[in-house]
Amino acid sequence: MASLPHIATATSSAAIRLFGFIFLRWIPGHHFVPIIFTSLAVYLTSLVLLSRNDHPRSNRSRSTTKGSKRTRGPKTSEPGDSGLKTLLTGLPSRRSPLWTWTTVLINITVALLTIDFLIRGLVLYPTTAVSFSRIGYVSSTTANLLFREPDPSQLPVVISYREVSSPSSQKLTEEGTVYKLDNSTDYTAAVTLKNLKPSTHYKYSLSNNKTGSFITAPQPGSPAANRLSFVTSSCIKPNFPYNILSHPLKIPGIEKMTEALGKLPALLRPAFMLFLGDFVKLSRWPCHRPPLIHTLDDHEIANDWSQGNKTAPYPAAADPFLHYHVAANPPIPEKAFAHPDEVTYFSFVNGPASFFMFDTRTYRSAPSQDNSTILGHAQLQSLLAYLSTPEPEGVHWKIISSSVPFTKNWHVGTTDTWGGFLNERRTVFEAMWRTERELNVRVVLLSGDRHEFGATRFPDPSLELPPSELQSDTPGLGIHEFSVGPLSMFYLPIRSYYQTDDEDVSVKYAPDGNSKFGYIDIADGADEVDPAAPAPVPVRSSILTYSLYVDGEVVWKYRLSIPLEAAAGARATQDSAKRIHFPPGRVLEDKLVKNGWDVAFKTAIGRTEELAHYCLDIATATYYTLLDKVQAAERLS
Repeated sequence: MASLPHIATATSSAAIRLFGFIFLRWIPGHHFVPIIFTSLAVYLTSLVLLSRNDHPRSNRSRSTTKGSKRTRGPKTSEPGDSGLKTLLTGLPSRRSPLWTWTTVLINITVALLTIDFLIRGLVLYPTTAVSFSRIGYVSSTTANLLFREPDPSQLPVVISYREVSSPSSQKLTEEGTVYKLDNSTDYTAAVTLKNLKPSTHYKYSLSNNKTGSFITAPQPGSPAANRLSFVTSSCIKPNFPYNILSHPLKIPGIEKMTEALGKLPALLRPAFMLFLGDFVKLSRWPCHRPPLIHTLDDHEIANDWSQGNKTAPYPAAADPFLHYHVAANPPIPEKAFAHPDEVTYFSFVNGPASFFMFDTRTYRSAPSQDNSTILGHAQLQSLLAYLSTPEPEGVHWKIISSSVPFTKNWHVGTTDTWGGFLNERRTVFEAMWRTERELNVRVVLLSGDRHEFGATRFPDPSLELPPSELQSDTPGLGIHEFSVGPLSMFYLPIRSYYQTDDEDVSVKYAPDGNSKFGYIDIADGADEVDPAAPAPVPVRSSILTYSLYVDGEVVWKYRLSIPLEAAAGARATQDSAKRIHFPPGRVLEDKLVKNGWDVAFKTAIGRTEELAHYCLDIATATYYTLLDKVQAAERLS
């Protein structure tokens, strides 16, 4: 029977390797680090105990054979003592010290790689001296420029710009000078470049040798304003999956996205990127980089944060978000219903679309209560005002971004999404459906957070769609949500997204891939408003095409459209009750692998995890109920 040191050695060795692999290549969760190093300490201690136990046995063996006649014969070893067993289990080999030292070295190397992943970037590339510049929100006449310069010898910093098409000898236009930078803003400053021309390519220069370029948005109402392309994703972590040969600050997903976008024609290059939370500060961004617009989520603060904007660590965590992201973001809504200095939700118009960007962390309360709010009173009122406001001529889309998904089809961690705020979600959806019915604009939802892709539609109940149009994994009518992530992070090989009712109709689910982003292109074109009709009628439409990229390749495309010829569109989209609705969504391309045996296995794992969370919630609720009763009894006594 194996001794306790043998069991401890084998178990701790297995834990080092298993959790080391998970942390470095699968899920870089902080809770795995103490497990790895505790297991290493147990493993080394157990080895020492085993070696001490072996020495007396060797001495006794020598004393019993001393003076006796030595018998020559073949050299033997203990049963099961082999190099393969030593390498696999981590147990020492009495026959070969080389195998013992090799397996010890393997376990120590796993721990060293963990340390390298954690601290190499911090030690070799400290952020205190980082100097950079980037472009944030760009309108038709302005551009927000953010820069960081901690070196006082570079001050003052002069900001200038010129048109790229102008002669290099032309004098730069000086926008302004920043004389002072200090630790109160972490040595950052935001400057707005003004009086720019629409649809024009500009280059900016800073006196500290930082340069960059950007293209202004088109003039509202102009022919160029009929087209808009942009990208969206969430969640990044440098050098993951971990590669010892890679730069510790390298983000593979950004490189894959940059390469993919670089292959697009100039006309289709994205105007900006909506980054929907769980971001780290970057001082480097590759070529073909779009301007960045940011939304706050939990990992800028703490996991599943729902404790408001006053409780620690929110104030300290939000400070860099304000200086590095909000400072370069779009303007706040005209009707913000709060003091401008306390608003972290945004609204803007670009080409054929207007945008409302949620902050679903700062103002939320605890989930799953009757009065739970994910937006807070002021942001909710601002959203309702935005939805009820008609858009200018030529703006056909209201695009709303949320750091967490609207759908409740994800059945693990549901309460951290809009699934934990269903009453407020219903209020928002009713306003969206009313907007589509009354304003003749189409509402599209974009979200992130889940490290998976899920396309979901939310049909307007007034359409009274038949059951055949509410089946799982089908395109069709309704407000559509496209939730995508991560841009460069881990993904879970389990299936936790599935449809359970006819409120949230699943369209497509794609969980796999360390790098995922959505590319949205809106342009005028001809579309069939009712493809299922015996004689489809193509009419001039504003067409939104969503392309899902996984690991740098397009794997799925989907189309939504809005007829621009009102009479033809109305004739083609009237249903039996004479209500007018938009054409159904359509799948244009699907390269995703169909369901196989592994999907059933991963689904079973997902359901098991869901059941475990459910049992844990029941046990926790029961515990607190009993605790309340005990405390009440003690007070009475």
